[in-house]
Amino acid sequence: HINRHREQVSKGLKLARNVLVIVLIALFLEVFLFNINHYRSSGYETISLDDELTFTETKGESYRITAANHLFEIHDLNKEVKNIHIEFDQAQPAQVVPIQINFTDSAHESYFYDTEFTAGIPLVDVSTNNWQSQYIYLETTGYVDDLRIDFGDSETLYPLVLKSLTINAPEPFFFNNLRFMLVLGVLLLIYCFRPKSAIYRIFIVKHERKAKAGIIATMLVEIALVSSFILMGSNLVGVATSSYNSGSWDGKSPVTFFEVGGDNAQQYAELAKSMTRGELYLEEEPPEWLVKMDNPYDKSARDEFKKATGEEPLFDVAYYDGHYYVYFGVLPVLIFYLPFYLVTGANFPTAIGVLICCILFIAGCTALLHRFARFHFKRVSLGLFLLLQIPLIFCSGTLYLAKFPTFYSLPIIMALALVVWGLYFWMRGRTSKRAGKWYLVGSLCMALVVACRPQFLVFSLLAFPLFWRKFITSRYITTRKGMREFACLVLPYMIVALGVMAYNYARFGSPTNFGANYNLTLNDMTQRGTVFGRFFPALFAYFLQTPSTDATFPWLLPTPFDTTYIGQTVKEVTFGGIFMCLPVLWVLFFSKRLLSFRIRQHETRTVAGVILLMIVAGFVVALLDAQMAGILQRYYADFTFLFLAAVVLLCFIANEAIDHRSVTYKVCQHVLMVLVAISLFYSMLMCFVPETGWLSEAYPWAYQNLVEMVVFWS
Repeated sequence: HINRHREQVSKGLKLARNVLVIVLIALFLEVFLFNINHYRSSGYETISLDDELTFTETKGESYRITAANHLFEIHDLNKEVKNIHIEFDQAQPAQVVPIQINFTDSAHESYFYDTEFTAGIPLVDVSTNNWQSQYIYLETTGYVDDLRIDFGDSETLYPLVLKSLTINAPEPFFFNNLRFMLVLGVLLLIYCFRPKSAIYRIFIVKHERKAKAGIIATMLVEIALVSSFILMGSNLVGVATSSYNSGSWDGKSPVTFFEVGGDNAQQYAELAKSMTRGELYLEEEPPEWLVKMDNPYDKSARDEFKKATGEEPLFDVAYYDGHYYVYFGVLPVLIFYLPFYLVTGANFPTAIGVLICCILFIAGCTALLHRFARFHFKRVSLGLFLLLQIPLIFCSGTLYLAKFPTFYSLPIIMALALVVWGLYFWMRGRTSKRAGKWYLVGSLCMALVVACRPQFLVFSLLAFPLFWRKFITSRYITTRKGMREFACLVLPYMIVALGVMAYNYARFGSPTNFGANYNLTLNDMTQRGTVFGRFFPALFAYFLQTPSTDATFPWLLPTPFDTTYIGQTVKEVTFGGIFMCLPVLWVLFFSKRLLSFRIRQHETRTVAGVILLMIVAGFVVALLDAQMAGILQRYYADFTFLFLAAVVLLCFIANEAIDHRSVTYKVCQHVLMVLVAISLFYSMLMCFVPETGWLSEAYPWAYQNLVEMVVFWS
C-alpha cells in the first residue's frame, strides 16, 4: 500500500512538472515569438511625418481625413522605412480602413503595381480601435524616396480622425491573454494525446470511473468552446444585457430580446404568433399581384412585378392559396418559440435554440459513443475514445451551424440532437431488462426528426441491424413481451406521423406535402423534379472537391464551381468535399478488411450492419439534398455525421484487431492522430472565413482583432 502511494505521488509530481513545462512553453511563445515585432522594432528611431500632413487639422492636434482629401504623399524622403505607424483617434467610431501604400526605393524608381508576373503592394486593413493593426511593416530595398498612403475606399465612413503619422516606430509589448490560453490549450491537447500518454492505458470498461471523469471533462470543454463561438457572433444572437450587445439593451430588464437577421429570419416567431390565433399561416398578407400571378413560383416573373409595383413579397417561405406558410419543420416552434411567446410576449432568440441543441448534440453524441465502446468492444481506451469523439462532434458540420445560428440551422441541429439521443435510448434498451420504456423514448426522438428535418428519417433505418436479430431471427416478436417492446418501437412513429400528416393536410390539403415545393425561392420548386444530371456536380462538390486556399488568414477560400450541367444549379458558398477536407474519413477505404475481421470474430452482424447502412445512407442523403434543394454548406451536416460515426466504429474494430504491442499499432496510432488533427484544423478554419452576415461583416473591427491575434508577424 505504501509503495502504491509513493508511486501515485511520483506520477502526480511528474504530471505537475510536465504541465508546468507546457505552461512555460506557452508563456515563452507569447512573450517572445508572438511579440517578435516588439523586439524587432525596439531599436528603431521614430521619425514624425506630422509636419507633412495636408489633412484638415482639428482641435487637440488631430487631423481629419475626408472623402475629398484622403491621400498623403511625400517626396524626397530619403530615409530607411521599416514600418509605418498610423495612429487613429480611439474615440472615433470603430471601423476597418483599407489602406493602400506605395513607395519608391533603391529597387524601384517609380511606384509598382500588379503585373502579369508580379504582385504589387496589397491593401492593408487597419482598424481604428486596434493599435496593433496600426503598425505596418514594409519590405523595402535601401532608402525610400517617395511614399504614398491612400486612406480608405468608397465604403469608408469619413471623416477619419488621425492623431499622428510616423515611420520607424517601436511597437509596444503586448501580452494577449486569449492567445496565451488558446496556445496553452493546444499544447495540453498535444500532450494528452501523445502516443505514450496515460489516457491510452485507461480503458472504458476496465477503468470506468476514471474514463467517465475524462469524458465528462472533455465534454464540458467542448460545450464551453461551442457556446463561446456562438456568443462571439453577437450580431446573430438576439440577446442583450448591460455588458453584452449593450447597444440593444433596454436599460431596465436583466435581459433584452431583439430581432436579428431581418424580416425573413422571423418566420418561426411569426408562426408561433399565428398559432396563438388558431392559424397555421403567417399573418402578413401577400401582395395582390402575387395572388393573381399565373405562376408565383417563377423568380424572374416575381422580380418584374416587384419592380413595377414596388411591393416586396416574402422570400424563402411557402406560398399556397393566398397565404404565406413556413415550410421548415414545425418542432422548433412547438419546443421553443410558442412557449416563449406565451410566457414573455417576445420572439424567441433563435441562436439560443441553436446553442441548446448543440449542447444536447454534444452530450448525446458522447453518451452514444460511450455506449458502443462499453458494450460492443472490449478494449477501447480513453485516449482512442476522445481522439474519435472530438472530430465526430466538431467535423460533422455542427460548427458551421453554430457560425450561423439562424432559423436555417435550428431544424438541422435539432434533428441531429434528436437522432443521437434516439440511438442512445435504443442502445440502452438493448441491454435493459425493461427495454420498452427506452425503446419508446428512443423511437419518439427518432420519429420527431420528421418535424425538424425529414431527411434525418434515414437514421431510423438503423433499427434493422440493431433489432433484426432480436425480434426477427430469434422470433422474440412472437412472444407477448416481444410484441409489447416492438409496439414501443413502432407506436411513436405512428403518433408523430399522424400529427405531422394532419398538420400538412391542414395547410396544403395533402398529408405528405411539407410545403417545400411551394417555396418562393430562387427557382420554381414545383417544377424542380429529379434530374440525373444534378448528381455529378453534387457528388463532386459534397465529396471530392479540393479546398481552395490563399496566403492570408484564415487561409481558406470558397471553392469555385463550374459544371457542364445545362440547367439551373442552386449553389451557395462551399469549402470543399468531405473526403478531400476531412482526411479522417480515409479510414472508410479500409472498411472491407475491418468488417471482414469483425464478422469472423462475432456471431452477430449488428456493428457491421450499422456501419454499412451509415455509409450507404450518407451518400443517399447527400444526393437527395442536391435534388431537392441544391448544394449548400449547411447541408453537409445532414450526412457528414453518418460517415464520421462509421469511421469511429471502424477504428474501434481496428483497435480490437491489431496487437497493441506491434509496430503496426503504433504506426496506425500516429497516422490517426495526424488525420484527426488535419480534419479539426480544416473545420476550425472554416469557422473564421469571412462571410456575408457573420461577425466579419457586421463587426469588421472585431474580426480584425482576431486576425491580428493570429497574424502576429505582419
